[in-house]
Amino acid sequence: MRIAVISDTHDRFPLTLPARLEGADEIWHLGDVCEPAVLTEFQLLGPPLHVVQGNCDEHGWWPLELELERKGVKFYLTHIPPDRGPAGFAAVLHGHTHVPRDEVVAGVRWLNPGCISRPRGVPPSFAWLTVERGKLVSWDLVRV
Repeated sequence: MRIAVISDTHDRFPLTLPARLEGADEIWHLGDVCEPAVLTEFQLLGPPLHVVQGNCDEHGWWPLELELERKGVKFYLTHIPPDRGPAGFAAVLHGHTHVPRDEVVAGVRWLNPGCISRPRGVPPSFAWLTVERGKLVSWDLVRV
């Protein structure tokens, strides 16, 4: 299963991004969408789109966190990273910092695809998450 992970669109994204997400089995947006209409092009791609609410999302349409299990791997999605990883999850995916992250803390993998619209000190980015047979196989950061 191949999942496209984006965060922090803040009302905009590179025009080439939707085409780059084609072929995703799912798309996960880790918050700070801002204007919900910005998601239309991602919804039109067809795969399920899961979104968590960010601190700049004022309407309250999305949950603050999502607990998802894919191919036997449990993921915790949120915008602002918690102080510690919740028990029982293989990975915590978050946005908010506008900086990519891939590290293991206390046995939990912490992942951030960076920011697609206003990164801090690095190029804009998103990530591909691959999950197969109970394993998080890869996290591939893509610079835009």
